[in-house]
Amino acid sequence: MRFGDETSGSVSPEILTCIERALEEDIGPGDATTNSIVPPEATMRGRVIARQAGVVAGLDVMQATCLLLDVRVGFMARVTEGAYVGKGRELATVSGPARALLTAERTALNFLGRMSGIATSTRQFVEAVTGTKAVILDTRKTAPGLRAVDKLAVRRGGGGNHRIGLYDMLLIKDNHIDFAGSLIEAVRRARAAETGLDIEVEARTLDDVQAALELGVERILLDNMPPDTMRRAVELAAGRARLEASGNVTLANVREIAETGVDYISIGALTHSAPVFDASFDWMDRPDPAGLREPARPGQEDKDDC
Repeated sequence: MRFGDETSGSVSPEILTCIERALEEDIGPGDATTNSIVPPEATMRGRVIARQAGVVAGLDVMQATCLLLDVRVGFMARVTEGAYVGKGRELATVSGPARALLTAERTALNFLGRMSGIATSTRQFVEAVTGTKAVILDTRKTAPGLRAVDKLAVRRGGGGNHRIGLYDMLLIKDNHIDFAGSLIEAVRRARAAETGLDIEVEARTLDDVQAALELGVERILLDNMPPDTMRRAVELAAGRARLEASGNVTLANVREIAETGVDYISIGALTHSAPVFDASFDWMDRPDPAGLREPARPGQEDKDDC
């Protein structure tokens, strides 16, 4: 189906593409149920409610999702992006054509739930390292096709982004070193390519760290090193390169890792394992014309929408 040409200007073209793909896979040639039952002129209004406590991210993406289906949708965010909210908090109000709102509901909630879940998880890690210099970063372990969405959610949770893809930083890993024959040759080839990009080298031992330092690389990834070894790597580097800890980072050990003095801690679980934030549309009154949908009664709010 074709979507509207007007949408919220607050989302990037990359995220707009993600929204369009999500709507296309869900709607296909049309919402058969809604289009069969709901008259074109029907309108409705409702609220978006947090069903758990957490960090909110993605209200602008939710708005853009609704506007792509009908530019007459009214959407008003009631909290700011990155805000921590309690269970039951009103996140936004919506109003407009009933067909558009009912059709957009699940896709819009999917974006809000995923992004807020990632933001909530990120905030937990960020708060765990408060008082250290360590910056919490994501990785490329994002949902296929949703990298822009996932990485935006990390930023709204207070974290930072590692490289966006394979194009904005050179990260020399063990396989690259094997193909080149040595770390020295791998770095030589990377520099000879004259990409203008920073070079990061994966190090598994202190000898690897020393070799990378002698080559003058900008950044060294400490792969699955225990904290004591990381601390020695920090002493060895003495500020000559930025150091990134990665591998098996949890809320239980992230503080200890941060206190070694590393500059960055990258965590794949921020995007590949974050629980979905639970939120719902709460329709405030009967749609107009009346009788299309009754307001939820107590005890009905937890019904899953498939």
